[in-house]
Amino acid sequence: MNTIARRAVGAALGVLCLPMMALAAAPQPTHEFSLDNGLKVIVREDHRAPVVVSQLWYKVGSSYETPGQTGLSHALEHMMFKGSRKLGPGEASRILRELGAEENAFTSDDYTAYYQVLARDRLAVALELEADRLASLKLPADEFQREIEVIKEERRLRTDDKPSNLAYERFKAMAFPASGYHTPTIGWMADLERMSVEELRAWYQAWYAPNNATLVVVGDVGAGEVKALAERYFGPIPRRAVPTAKAPRELAAPGERRLTLHLKTQLPNLLMGFNVPGLATAQQPRQVHALRLIATLLDGGYSARLPTRLERGEELVSGASAWYDAYARGDSLFVLSATPNTQTGKTLEQAEAGLWRELQDLQQNPPSAEELARVRAQVIAGLVYDRDSITSQATAIGQLETVGLSWKLIDQELAELEAVTPADIQEAARTFFTRDRLSVAYVLPEEARDE
Repeated sequence: MNTIARRAVGAALGVLCLPMMALAAAPQPTHEFSLDNGLKVIVREDHRAPVVVSQLWYKVGSSYETPGQTGLSHALEHMMFKGSRKLGPGEASRILRELGAEENAFTSDDYTAYYQVLARDRLAVALELEADRLASLKLPADEFQREIEVIKEERRLRTDDKPSNLAYERFKAMAFPASGYHTPTIGWMADLERMSVEELRAWYQAWYAPNNATLVVVGDVGAGEVKALAERYFGPIPRRAVPTAKAPRELAAPGERRLTLHLKTQLPNLLMGFNVPGLATAQQPRQVHALRLIATLLDGGYSARLPTRLERGEELVSGASAWYDAYARGDSLFVLSATPNTQTGKTLEQAEAGLWRELQDLQQNPPSAEELARVRAQVIAGLVYDRDSITSQATAIGQLETVGLSWKLIDQELAELEAVTPADIQEAARTFFTRDRLSVAYVLPEEARDE
């Protein structure tokens, strides 16, 4: 199953594959209601094909965890496939496979979600199975002992033995000194080695309640039929008290932090991150949309500034990138990375100086109206394309709702992006690209370690 959801790459949320004016005039029919037990249900109609996606999102992820108990959300996601009152381990997945359905699950800093994509006339099966494990998950000790070994091996393969992922994990832990975002979603190995099934049972009881979840259904359905099915299968599940979970807030100016890592990598690499707000915590949302456009202005394909100036122009780097996640539950990080061009003898220090030059250029000179228009069109085109599928529509809705925002932002964000001016770009660069918000990691090959 797909379990670890993303690095802190910018999880751009988008819109449907329609012209911009049509989107503004006629957004997809979307319906929202809640059951008596607190389960929120959002139905978005898309009748292009007789297919439906069902996603159940829980407001819990690694940012909810505490030191010594990291990795619980991800481990519980694994165990959600290990049987319930009605079915044994793996039986729900077998039923869905026999129906030709696609299923998966993912855990991130801010949420855990489970989804099925299937023919519209099989939606009832997906909802019945999902409600069953919400109401009556079994957590057999023998299944847990087997699965925790799988998770530890997953950590070894995906993080410990992958220098780029390991470096980003250590970098992120440094870049978020005050919030739960320093915790890796899969958990620290020391915590996985001492995790118990009793801890998972307590985590399940604490967070897996209908009043802490959002059911999102997108596809060839109507609100009435989904409401009837939701009430039938989820309605009998009682609400429960859920712990208070405040949004992860970071220090506004933590001070410059630096880290040097010697890993099994062939080439040196640089990571730079600036502590910035996300849309859920920003006092001025336009600054967030400006940061989104800055990421594309710097790293939006062949004509963007980093490849044009630093890679092909100065031959300073062999590759560079920028990304920003605007849709976190709390504060976020604007990240740049670069690999110095070792063939021309360039160093990490020179690559860092080059990235700073690009950021200072934005601070001193707003982009031209023409460049901003090109970048904005590129962002919007990417969002429109990305949101053509019912799965990505559902994911956009579920993520927004689960981080404390509203699904209605999907139909508003084109106007928000259109409103950003060159002066807004310059102001965001001046506000956020400062050394007291900066984290830097130098990643060097092991043989470069000083003896």
